[in-house]
Amino acid sequence: MAQRLAGKIALVTGAGQGVGQGIAFALAANGASVAVTGRTRSKLDDTCAEIEKRGGKAFALECNVKDLASMTTSVEQVVTHFGGLNILVNNAQEVPLGSLNEVTEEAFEAGWQSGPLATLRLMKLCYPHLKGDGCIVNLASTAGMRWDMSGYGAYAAVKESIRSLTRGAACEWAMDGIRTNVILPHALSPALKWWTENRPEEAAEFVASIPMQRIGDCEQDIGNFVAVLCSDDSRYVNGQTIALDGGQAFLG
Repeated sequence: MAQRLAGKIALVTGAGQGVGQGIAFALAANGASVAVTGRTRSKLDDTCAEIEKRGGKAFALECNVKDLASMTTSVEQVVTHFGGLNILVNNAQEVPLGSLNEVTEEAFEAGWQSGPLATLRLMKLCYPHLKGDGCIVNLASTAGMRWDMSGYGAYAAVKESIRSLTRGAACEWAMDGIRTNVILPHALSPALKWWTENRPEEAAEFVASIPMQRIGDCEQDIGNFVAVLCSDDSRYVNGQTIALDGGQAFLG
């Protein structure tokens, strides 16, 4: 087992499945002790069981990222259980999908609460523990770079807010020893599988527009990159938006 992150303690939200789970697997494989949070205990237990089966250390916590008290308790429990915190990965989020006339205010509010607001709250809650040797990785989307935003305006709005918060933290907290970056992943998550099944023609066009002609693997393509990003190998990388999408997006 690689030891790139030996001695590090990570908190990954939405780690019961998909991209969050892949990131948790990769961080653990690189030596980090990983706290996995989400709303479904059985999925979290499965993630922890797999990490421990591979020889890693994991801790499962039910957490609702739309609830400040739940997040506060989770951070406290992670620090108590592992004795500190070095890495925060903000992955969990509900996203509002559909045209502007279709998206309800309730869906947009849920996207706001679970996305940019939860990201800001968790960064601030973890800040005292991350000072000195911390790394934050937030997740956004290339949806904000689409030339045709039809059907993606609300989705991109909440994701682009996360990019702005990331840049703010990177500039304000760098002197405190905290690096903050944002990734824009394309990965075979349950959400993407649902989208592929429900919008097959659009999904086929989407894959065809990726130079590498495939969707990324949650652990091997996304998780492993996050592990490198959180390590000393990337110690000078801060405030960056990094697309993990096989070359599809042009960030300019």
